[in-house]
Amino acid sequence: MDIAALSTALANVETLGQVGTAVLSKAMDTNESLGAGLVEMIDAAAMERSVNPGVGENIDVRV
Repeated sequence: MDIAALSTALANVETLGQVGTAVLSKAMDTNESLGAGLVEMIDAAAMERSVNPGVGENIDVRV
């Protein structure tokens, strides 16, 4: 077994693991900010409903 090839393969595996962890961390950060934005939009919609309670009661749909 070639020790140099084994060392290179192990280094590649370690690098791929680190890249995967970094990508997962970035995805989690993105989802956290999207969730915070969604909560903010829901709060804004609740405020609109308290000011104008009749908004959204009637929907005109034509096919």
